[in-house]
Amino acid sequence: MRIISGTHKGRPLHPPANLPVRPTTDFAKESLFNILNNRIDFDGLAVLDLFAGTGSISFEFASRGASIVTAVDNNFHCVDFIKRTATTMGFQQIKAVKANVFGFLGFCKLQYDLIFADPPYEMENVSTIPDLVMDKKLLKEGGILIIEHSRDFDFTKHPAFKEHRNYGKVNFSFLG
Repeated sequence: MRIISGTHKGRPLHPPANLPVRPTTDFAKESLFNILNNRIDFDGLAVLDLFAGTGSISFEFASRGASIVTAVDNNFHCVDFIKRTATTMGFQQIKAVKANVFGFLGFCKLQYDLIFADPPYEMENVSTIPDLVMDKKLLKEGGILIIEHSRDFDFTKHPAFKEHRNYGKVNFSFLG
């Protein structure tokens, strides 16, 4: 696992082996960021990374110039790894929060340019994420919600749905 581009391009991430995570593959992450490169300006971006796990997505956004990156995960060890790695790499814009994502979405008052959610594939209430984000108006005008999910979920009927991309077992749905 590595940072693909930006100020820390090529820098490896070495999370502990015992983290209960399924990190986004480098192939899928690189494909996602190739899409985003053509759509957004990373400088000054406010990003919310839900179910952050290893923080790989958070580190990628920070390396590319995002000014605010909030990484939320309910696992203490994941949050601790993100905090320690952010400090080591000098990413002061990353704030790691230990919280249940659904609870966090309920009390969050900030708006973001981009929200990335990578819930466990077997999680049953994944389909509620778009409504929680949209109802709470957590996206800024023109903002993007990206949900990584298994092929078992279909967001195409959601009113905010924009696009779906598939990279092997990894699926990204874009809403906004």
